[in-house]
Parts: sequence; structure tokens; C-alpha cells
Amino acid sequence: MELKLLLTGSLRKEPRNRSLTVAARNRRCAPGVGLILILLAACAFGQEPAVRESSEIASVESPDEDQSGAASDPKAVPAKPSDQAETPRPQPKRILGVMPNFRAVSAGEIPPPPTPKQAFKIATQNSFDYSSFLFLGFTSLMAEGTDTHPQLGKGVAGFGRYYWRGFVDKTDGNYLVIFALPTIFHQDERYYALGKGSFWKRFGYSVSRVAVTPNYEGHASFNASELLGRGIAQGISIAYYPSKTRTVDAIASKYAYAILRDALTNAFREFWPDIAAHVLHRHP
Repeated sequence: MELKLLLTGSLRKEPRNRSLTVAARNRRCAPGVGLILILLAACAFGQEPAVRESSEIASVESPDEDQSGAASDPKAVPAKPSDQAETPRPQPKRILGVMPNFRAVSAGEIPPPPTPKQAFKIATQNSFDYSSFLFLGFTSLMAEGTDTHPQLGKGVAGFGRYYWRGFVDKTDGNYLVIFALPTIFHQDERYYALGKGSFWKRFGYSVSRVAVTPNYEGHASFNASELLGRGIAQGISIAYYPSKTRTVDAIASKYAYAILRDALTNAFREFWPDIAAHVLHRHP
């Protein structure tokens, strides 16, 4: 009888323990969910630049056929301006006159691959632009106020410790992702705006650029510069962040945050010209 009661009690406790185990496992997997979605989008949109380029070449190679077809058909009606696709709006150098947008390339433009000197200049502009110091001040103030790293302290001294660490995070990440690794791997880390298509098509394309980027030949390639560069930057940060945050979970969370931040920044770049024109009624 006692053995029966013990077995019954253990069976009743098992579902609860199992649910707790599953919940804990889900919390550990949460930082990687966003990266998985980005990789799936990269698989879906990885061939987008090649498709666009081939369609443009086909349209350039066959102008005579279109003209002869139109001339042979007297009933053909020329397209009205309202029926034609709207020309994609150009990308500005700054968003709202503050946020740097030096890495963006307007839709339809295909500039030559950046030289190491050009890539170094873009990384320097992104790192030492006046807006970068303002943004670092805001994020450092939030981190100090929420006591993100208690070992760094509070007050003015604590704010300073957060500030210089954030500056190093941003700067070494920029030079690795925009200049050093792209020069080694022959990759172009500028953002090429799509500028047309449905919302979901443009959104999927923009966030997938952290996993797919053109190489110097203009072909889509795995974005090792972005994914490896952010990982190296997180590895460097182990040297100057408190020991309590040097755990695998903490580093993985910071890495996932950096990749998701870059993906959402690309999405904001993609839609900003439309937001400026249709919502704010101003030139981008």
C-alpha cells in the first residue's frame, strides 16, 4: 500500500516538474529565436540582388523588340503616368538630419565596390559622428539608472564607466564589420535599398542583409563580416566588462542583441524615405 502511494505521488509531481523544465528551456532559447528568423529570411531573399540584376540586364538587351512590338500593334495604348511604377526615393545621408546613414545605397544604384580607404572612412564616420556620442550618452544613462552592471557603480563615476565601455563596443564593432573583415573577405557591407515591392518583401529583404551581402563581384554571399565581426567584438568585451557578466548566456544575449539591432536598423533605412514622404510630408 505504501509503495502504491509513493508511485502515485511521484506520477502526480512529474507533469509539474516537466512543465518547469520546458519553461526554463524556452527561456534559454529565447535570444536565438530572432537570429533563426533572420537566417530563414536570408534563405528566402538571398538571391534577390541576382534576380534584380538579371531582370535589368534583360530589359537593357531587348529594347528593339519592345519598340518593334509597339510599332506593329497600332492598338497599343501608351501607359499613363499614373499606371507606371513610382520611382523609388533616394536614401539620405542622415535620417531626420541626425542619424547617420552613410552605409545606405539608394534603390537602383550599383556603385563600384568600396576600396579599403572608403570602407575605413565609413567606419570612422559611423564611430565618431556627433550623433554617436549623443546616443551613447542616452544608452549609458539608461544602463546606469537601471543598474545593468552593479559592479560598475552609480552616479557620475558609474555613468563614465558605462560610457567608455559602450564607446569601445561600438567603435571596435564598426571597424571590424565595415572595414577590416570586408577587406579580408572582399565583401560590400553597404545597405542596398530595395525601394519597391510589398511591405513583407521589403522587410524580409532588409532584415536578411545581416546574413547575406554582395561580394566585390556583385554576387550574394554569406555575410561573414557581420556575423563574425559582431562575435569578435563580444569576445573583446570580455576583457573590460565585470566578471559577473562574463557568462555564456550573457555574451550570447549581447551578440543576439547586436545582430537584431543591425537587422532592424536596415529595415528602418529601407522604409525611411517612404515614412518621410507619406507620413511626415517632407523630403528624406
